Amino acid sequence: MASKEPAKPGLREMTRRAVRLQIAEAAMALFVQQGFEETTVDEIAAEVGISSRSIFRYFPTKEDIVVGHLDEIGDKLAAALEARPVDEAPWVALRHAMRPHLDDLATRADSMLATALMLSSAPALRGPLLNKRARWTELLLPNVMLRLKGPPRTREVQARAIVSAALACLNTAVDEWERSGGTESVDQLLDLAIEAVRN
Repeated sequence: MASKEPAKPGLREMTRRAVRLQIAEAAMALFVQQGFEETTVDEIAAEVGISSRSIFRYFPTKEDIVVGHLDEIGDKLAAALEARPVDEAPWVALRHAMRPHLDDLATRADSMLATALMLSSAPALRGPLLNKRARWTELLLPNVMLRLKGPPRTREVQARAIVSAALACLNTAVDEWERSGGTESVDQLLDLAIEAVRN
């Protein structure tokens, strides 16, 4: 039986996603420039050219705008993982799937470093940042399970452990990259973290 292809989003949903992305990008730029706490929803709305009330149709809170930005990165990680050969070992596939995010960090080092510093310095964002790994884990989990053998429950536990450890390595590498002011190679830091966990 042929597998069903995922339904393509309709025009309304595509428009909604585009507006959400525009709001998130404008907001993140303001958060980096002015600070998360210091930036108001009115300023974000003015930057995008819509009302403050309209912002809340797309994001319930200011914190949710940051969550939306983090979800975009998670979606890209999941898409990159799905693009890897299904017979590739989980750790190898995950490391390759992180490549687009690492490339983004390297090519936009100044803005990405400023974003990382803003995220780590805003107390109100600690909760969303802690929840990020849980959301990303759920996105990556099904594909990693496909790469393992054994009963479903065993594969789920193993996949959850692998994905959690891999994301911890990625977070550690980005945190250390931020602490170095972007002077160290995030690639090398990630490989160092992965080596420490796997050995």
